[in-house]
Amino acid sequence: MTWLVTGGAGYIGAHVVRAMVQDGQQVVVLDDLSTGTPDRLDPAARFVPGSLLDPTALADAMHGVTGVVHIAAKKQVGESVAEPLRYYRENVDGLLALLEACRDGGVDRFVFSSSAATYGMPDVELVTEDTPKDPLSPYGETKLVGEWLLRDCAIAYGLRVMCMRYFNVAGAAIPELGDPGVFNLVPLVFQALAKGERPRVFGDDYPTPDGTCIRDYVHVADIAEAHLTAARTLDAGSTGSTYNIGRGTGSSVLEVLEVIGQVTGLEVAYDIVDRRPGDPARVVASVDRIAEDLGFRAEHDLEQMVASAWAGWQLRHP
Repeated sequence: MTWLVTGGAGYIGAHVVRAMVQDGQQVVVLDDLSTGTPDRLDPAARFVPGSLLDPTALADAMHGVTGVVHIAAKKQVGESVAEPLRYYRENVDGLLALLEACRDGGVDRFVFSSSAATYGMPDVELVTEDTPKDPLSPYGETKLVGEWLLRDCAIAYGLRVMCMRYFNVAGAAIPELGDPGVFNLVPLVFQALAKGERPRVFGDDYPTPDGTCIRDYVHVADIAEAHLTAARTLDAGSTGSTYNIGRGTGSSVLEVLEVIGQVTGLEVAYDIVDRRPGDPARVVASVDRIAEDLGFRAEHDLEQMVASAWAGWQLRHP
């Protein structure tokens, strides 16, 4: 079997490619390198530079492919609010072009990189796959539209689809594949410490044990393993389903800061600032469905995530 991984030179995509290659899968990568870099590519994977919206590059990448893992997307919430047209063009039009290529090429296996952003602000202890979806940003909307589009293609064309809703991704399987972006909590704290600044904590008056927001952090290596498991399951004949990918365990902002201090040996003094609009108090995944259906459970804890992320940060910022 040959799998196309779109966005395979990016942070999450490179981990998925690495896991699939190590499993013995044949892999093709399509990436426009807008956020990814060629040095992240596994040398065993065939690389096609280009965008999903480039018909020539897409046709080249699809040659000989039997399944698709679709990760390529714009993913910054704030940017999506400022540039909704760009996000719908890249995330929805790109998926549409990819699905047309799958239909025309007879490709019937598809693993979709979705997001917990599809849920919006769920007021529940644990977010199940059936929790109502009410995204708060154009980014979350594009992911939900993508799921709808895939559902309809499954009905119309017999496409077998696994939708994977990530929660808060962190860490690195190896330092060279660490997160190059500074958008999520852990790298934002690293950046502040490197500049001699105090990290900001957005609100300490939430209805949580320490007053700060609680999130479900999951190691990127576990994300990659979940995708590999989904691909294997489709190869075995599954019709597909939708799954949360998290640990089922929440960590508050202050708990994350404490672990960062323990791992780095640095003092993590912080400033409390006003809440950010739209930040829910608690978003933690229910992970029972993926455990029952696919036998998958995340293996890495928060300390392992922070330690591996710190190793990657030090490699990029010696």
